[in-house]
Amino acid sequence: MSINIAVLGSQWGDEGKGKIVDLLTPHFSAVARYQGGHNAGHTVYVQGRKFVLHLVPSGILHPGVTCVIGNGVVIDPQALFGEIEQLERTGVKVDGRLLISEKAHLILPYHRELDVLSEARRGERKIGTTSRGIGPAYEDKIGRRGIRVCDLFGDRAALEEEVRENVSARNRIIRDSTLDWRPVVEDLLAHGERMRAWVGDVSVFLAGLMRDGRPVLFEGAQATLLDIDHGTYPFVTSSNASVGGVCTGLGVPPRAIGGVLGVAKAYTTRVGEGPLPTELHGEEADRLRESGQEYGASTGRPRRCGWYDAVVVRYSARINGLDALALTKLDVLDGLPEVRLCTGYRTPQGTLTEFPADLRALALAEPVYERLPGWSVPTRGITRLEELPAEARRYIERLEEASGVECAIVSTGSDRGETIVKPASTVAGWLGR
Repeated sequence: MSINIAVLGSQWGDEGKGKIVDLLTPHFSAVARYQGGHNAGHTVYVQGRKFVLHLVPSGILHPGVTCVIGNGVVIDPQALFGEIEQLERTGVKVDGRLLISEKAHLILPYHRELDVLSEARRGERKIGTTSRGIGPAYEDKIGRRGIRVCDLFGDRAALEEEVRENVSARNRIIRDSTLDWRPVVEDLLAHGERMRAWVGDVSVFLAGLMRDGRPVLFEGAQATLLDIDHGTYPFVTSSNASVGGVCTGLGVPPRAIGGVLGVAKAYTTRVGEGPLPTELHGEEADRLRESGQEYGASTGRPRRCGWYDAVVVRYSARINGLDALALTKLDVLDGLPEVRLCTGYRTPQGTLTEFPADLRALALAEPVYERLPGWSVPTRGITRLEELPAEARRYIERLEEASGVECAIVSTGSDRGETIVKPASTVAGWLGR
């Protein structure tokens, strides 16, 4: 196999990208994360063991694979070190297998404070941020006042000046406490020494791999509907979680992306605020949430749950040029007498079949549902498409028709082995099956 592929979320995140990346990793030389911060949470189960990753790509669980953190990622050094230490304690070797972009921006202590303050000021209009400093770090990046990894190894006087100015600005905003810039600099320099062996030019490294015919998997965090440009703004993350982020977040050209695999749940979830057209309430929502263990991997917050929204996935397919879908958590729907999927939105202006930019229209939208019979035979752990109940196969076929993308992978459980790769599918071709 010599094709580079991007794996990204096709809904509002939490689709199970970690499992899909982990499943595909043995076919790649490197897994490269291109955006987001430690607000992401990729959960992977391997033979009953649970791993939760926030910054380190999911490919780290496979020996011999290099994991790359691109310049599009914002890094909290303490969160990174904590994650690496946890992996090492569980027997996963990280040293010698991790490369961090020298151009990546850093999350500093005042970013977390400003995140909390910004969310509090919004009141009822809050975004639902994780308050981990992600947004303010990206703000400083765009405002040309950010601190990059390479700054930790350069001119100390220049670093001190940048930090001092940023801390002074912080102190003018948060007036009930004063932060001293000097300890911030000392901590940064200590972090730099600890990170030094992992830091390099990610673009050069990836170009070398691809020139030698060694394939790369590009790993996205969050999802298309949380993309800063194409998501449900302002209820979005602060980076480009869609496919364009691969190029800007890793320093690779568009032609390097040989295929794009979207990941979508067999239903829909969302964490935080913002419209969710197919959202369920009461017993139906509780049933999906508890069966699917829909609680944030990073925050533990309960996720909002709803039926599969084909309008959303069609939109993601267009934005990202999806070649195929990995459909996850099919087994969560086991035992339901009926399953539904949304094919359009009924609004005061008429029925919409394309995703609207205006959130007011989305908030007023009523989903147009198709109802299909459920299945009573468990799908958990099934690894062959023909062994699925007929009703489950029909549901998958209808999702493909409504979304306009083939479901090349179907996940029937949390473990990497509980997966169907459809024969003669796009992904099967990528994997040489």
